[in-house]
Amino acid sequence: MGLVILPALIPDIKKVYEIYFSAFHNEEMGHIMLDIMFPNGISDEFKEEHAKGTLSYWHSSPVQYTYKAVDTDIDEIVGMALIDILIKGRTEEERKYQGVTWLEGEQKDRAEKVLYPLWEVREKLLGGQPHIYGHVAAVTPKHQGRKIGAAMMLFGIDLCEKLGLPIYFESSPSTVGLYEKMGFERLKETVVHKAELMRTDNDISVPLMVRMPSCAGGMSFYDWAAKGYPRLSASTASKM
Repeated sequence: MGLVILPALIPDIKKVYEIYFSAFHNEEMGHIMLDIMFPNGISDEFKEEHAKGTLSYWHSSPVQYTYKAVDTDIDEIVGMALIDILIKGRTEEERKYQGVTWLEGEQKDRAEKVLYPLWEVREKLLGGQPHIYGHVAAVTPKHQGRKIGAAMMLFGIDLCEKLGLPIYFESSPSTVGLYEKMGFERLKETVVHKAELMRTDNDISVPLMVRMPSCAGGMSFYDWAAKGYPRLSASTASKM
């Protein structure tokens, strides 16, 4: 398999989000999140409206990027990833919680109870500090098991190295071990979603993961935070 990670283009919007919807429909935590975020179902009409909203957001966001994983042997998009690349620090206003604007009533309240704690802990840990935030990575179901997810994660790690920025994301409980093997640090902080809220038999703990770039000179995330979040570079490593 020849695999390349490329920026997603406007004609790719429906395809990459079809991968997103189908991949998470088949994964326990992903399925729960789809139900919470899109409780009225994912119909063809919904997908059309979602694509229009995505296109509008692409025209306005200065930091969010969507990538596609392309199998060059079959010329097919087989995976997608959505990340924020925050090269500069952001003001309190710029990183303000945006809320769940597409839902109302009890549906909105439930979604807010899931999403707000994730935003809150990220704000506590990183605030306005430059970093890379991984929203999501997904592989189309028929191509899962081919290490495409690992390839996309390696792409993110490469960005982490080139930019000298830590990469942070909220892991699924089922994939946390893989990321630890790839050099990610599991933070002591966690977000626990109550079973009643998630409509599951048990509470769900969300592992929070960080990978520091090698120019951090072996500092853990907590070492870096304790030093006041210094800008990372080759010279930073030499002072450690």
